[in-house]
Amino acid sequence: MDSVTVGSITFACTMGGATLGMFLRGRLPAEHLCKQSKEIVQLGTGLVATMAALVLGLLVASAMDTFDAQRNGVREIAGNIVLLDEALAHYGGPTATIARQILRARLTAAIQQTWPDEKTEALDPLESIARIAADGDDVYDLINKFAPTDDAHRSIQSQAQAIVADLAKTRWQLSHPDDTTIPELFVALVVFWLFVLFVSFGLFSPANTTVFATLLVCAISVSGAMLMIIDLDQPSRGLVRVSSTPLRSALEQIGRKQGAATSVIAY
Repeated sequence: MDSVTVGSITFACTMGGATLGMFLRGRLPAEHLCKQSKEIVQLGTGLVATMAALVLGLLVASAMDTFDAQRNGVREIAGNIVLLDEALAHYGGPTATIARQILRARLTAAIQQTWPDEKTEALDPLESIARIAADGDDVYDLINKFAPTDDAHRSIQSQAQAIVADLAKTRWQLSHPDDTTIPELFVALVVFWLFVLFVSFGLFSPANTTVFATLLVCAISVSGAMLMIIDLDQPSRGLVRVSSTPLRSALEQIGRKQGAATSVIAY
């Protein structure tokens, strides 16, 4: 579901319902608009309004849970990347240095791919060389090739392997989420309920500018709410997206350490 499409459909249905109600008001017989009829309609629409409010609350909670899960996942990945870089830096050696360079290169590419509209520094020549020198190996493959000579290095290798595995797991969960956690039938049902409510609003409202402006504002409000609900439920491709700040902070921290390590090696 596209959030803009859902918002537009909701607006069309609500304003169309209000217009339909005003149209019917001028053409229905008087007995259909009497006090007793109005009371029955108000009771029915009150029930529909209550159900719509409850379901909207559930949809908001579900959308926020999805958004928070994605945001927390990005933070977790950023933290694990920094920990992994720390472990590789403590291990030392040319293989660990290449692994750190590839780690930064992969992180830079991931940010550029996920947030293409945000400016990201280009990969420097050192990182391009690291990719070639690795001969196709990934960070996990390079860590497995470590040859620790003491308990300290073996401990760091095990820790790095565990971090990489956790990174792969979190990355897969974030890159393969459910298309949406909100069933389309729920969305269609809520839109139908809103349509019924606005028909009742127009049916018992006088046709004047004030009433029309009020109904217009209400239609914009509920359609905006539906748009935001669907948008938050799709944090990786919606209008409101998860921030890249944690990953960019991790990239800057790795970048500073990479620069320091490179200077030492060059010296």
